[in-house]
Amino acid sequence: MNPNQQAERLANAYADAILRLSYTYLKNTADAQDICQTVFVKLLAEPREFESAEHERAYVLRMAANACKDLLKSPWRKRTCGLEAVLEVPAPEAGDGSVLAAVNELPAHYRAVIYLFYYEGYQAAEIGKILGVPTATVHTRLARGRARLRDVLGGADDERTV
Repeated sequence: MNPNQQAERLANAYADAILRLSYTYLKNTADAQDICQTVFVKLLAEPREFESAEHERAYVLRMAANACKDLLKSPWRKRTCGLEAVLEVPAPEAGDGSVLAAVNELPAHYRAVIYLFYYEGYQAAEIGKILGVPTATVHTRLARGRARLRDVLGGADDERTV
């Protein structure tokens, strides 16, 4: 049986069962679909011979259950939350003359580094990796972004009056 026929046979036989099982673990349709795809990729990458159709079904469902458990215990999943959890959190209101409004008026490349540095707490080297630019470029954009913010917000001049 060629790989295309094998993939079609597996999908017809087990896709619904894998999706239902995955959904009971994850309670999320998109994650259940990801698990289904992962299971099929593993099955096609490492073909096996089974004693019977029942043995194959049990093996496939055990693979799906194990993949769900792996996803549930992954550190990434523990540190993130779904979009449903943050729907109630309103975006900050930017009034006239606010710092957030001034940051939003900056060009995109300055706005990104200012946001990541001050609002998210990343260091320049981390920002460089995130944006795919050298650390020196991040420092330059931070300095130029601060200067523009100072101009927009009417920051203190170099000459201070006492």
